[in-house]
Amino acid sequence: MSLTETFEKTRAASKQLALVSDESRNKILLDVADAIAQNEQQLLDANAEDLAMMDRANPLYDRLQLTPSRLEGIASDMRHVASLPSPLGKVLKQTTLDNGLRLRRVSVPFGVIGIIYEARPNVTFDVFSLCLKSGNACVLKGGKDADHSNQAIVSLIHTVLKQNGVDPQMITLLPATHEATAEMLNAVGYIDLCIPRGGKRLIEFVRDTARVPVIETGAGVVNTYFDEDGDLRMGRDIIHNAKTRRVSVCNALDCLIVHQSRLKDLPELCAPLSAHNVRIEADDEAFAALQGRYPAELLQQATPKSYGTEYMDYAMAIKTVDSTEAAMEHISRYGSGHSECIITQNEQHARMFQSQVDAACVYWNAPTSFTDGAQFGLGAEIGISTQKLGPRGPMALEEMTTYKWLIEGEGQTRA
Repeated sequence: MSLTETFEKTRAASKQLALVSDESRNKILLDVADAIAQNEQQLLDANAEDLAMMDRANPLYDRLQLTPSRLEGIASDMRHVASLPSPLGKVLKQTTLDNGLRLRRVSVPFGVIGIIYEARPNVTFDVFSLCLKSGNACVLKGGKDADHSNQAIVSLIHTVLKQNGVDPQMITLLPATHEATAEMLNAVGYIDLCIPRGGKRLIEFVRDTARVPVIETGAGVVNTYFDEDGDLRMGRDIIHNAKTRRVSVCNALDCLIVHQSRLKDLPELCAPLSAHNVRIEADDEAFAALQGRYPAELLQQATPKSYGTEYMDYAMAIKTVDSTEAAMEHISRYGSGHSECIITQNEQHARMFQSQVDAACVYWNAPTSFTDGAQFGLGAEIGISTQKLGPRGPMALEEMTTYKWLIEGEGQTRA
């Protein structure tokens, strides 16, 4: 079967999906969640095949890995999605014109959503749950690193869809080839929206190549500013969590910005990081403050490339500034619009930071590790949008819909 035929079948399945009730969609999600537990070993075995071909030192290894606890969390998120209200058929706006025409703006599915992603098999489950609940079919283009895992997951989902009388082509996994990527990005008339999830190079390639509409997501160059009025204990805990919870995800800390008046506290702020062997690339002032008080083998001088880098590893940069304004200037120059944080007890500084920093998520005294659809109470996410046009931040059910206008009249004509 050619990919064009595949796209046609998915398009046809999206039309059928529009006739499936929200109750039926919820049942399918619950059935898939149950099937994850029932087929745990098969999923882990397939994942093990992928893991065997990747170096453990690769930052993507953690993203690729499925574990019993992660599968349990995925199933839990899917049940949560099933419990949420349907995003479809909502009247977003309504009015009656002077001529008597009645207008309603109503939420509807996009139709077919294409997702390109790297070594993250959990994305396969997340995309399916959000697309099904929002009435969208989906075309998935995973990376070759996760191909065994993705095939096992989609096979499981197809089985449940068939058992519930729904066309399994509503979720399609493309071959893990460059040719499939090219055809997907040019599938005008078949794919209504494409969302890339991955690193900067992938996102830029999709944005620059696609002929179908694209929403940019994912690339996170994340900064945290420790203000002159920051609480030391709070700052240490936030920095530790933001950097080491999971280094390979897009909300992980990449650069600590510290007010120069707090350089004396920098060794304590960074102390928990040494237990994880976090490599620090520090500017001159921060390097001097840490020298002899942070493991020498993990401390090095920053270079111009240290800033604006998404490390996805046990490494981060440190930049010293003399004001909140200077911290914001650094973020404006090097941030990616994903997630930024200020640690301070000074409300004026915090409010200024939150109002002026240009990012999808701006934190005050909380780690950027919370930038996640499930953590935001959205059930799951299809990605973190860093653009301004359309959805921004964690994209969940509401962001998987568009709208149309419904107009009712009694024979009015326009002069």
